[in-house]
Amino acid sequence: MVAVVRATLKRWAGSGTVHVLFAFLAMGGWAMFANRAHAMPQPLYSGLLQGALSACLTLFLKSVIDALSRRFTGAAGLWAPPLIACLGSASLLTVLHALIGTPEIASTIAVPLLVSTSYASIYNYSLSRRKGSDHDG
Repeated sequence: MVAVVRATLKRWAGSGTVHVLFAFLAMGGWAMFANRAHAMPQPLYSGLLQGALSACLTLFLKSVIDALSRRFTGAAGLWAPPLIACLGSASLLTVLHALIGTPEIASTIAVPLLVSTSYASIYNYSLSRRKGSDHDG
């Protein structure tokens, strides 16, 4: 039984669909929570927008970091790709939430930006380590 559960969890962890769905639910839920003090349907709109944006960012973030990491070398290769991804995400999230009238924009986007920038930084670091080891051998 434990082996079946473990195999199922491993399969889910490797599924892009599960990652996108989790991003939608977790970050959309966060946006609803961040805007809970405001009248409905605004928390719902903010949650749906953030969920959709987080799902899309989850799909594209890895590809963006892959592309940017090839353009930078040295120290800039460590900080530039995640910074560019963070600034792009922050700009997109801020503009779109402002357009729909999200009342608590900073609170709404803080957690998704923290999560995506952390992922981008860790993933970019792993790429830079791989590039370094490719030149060592």
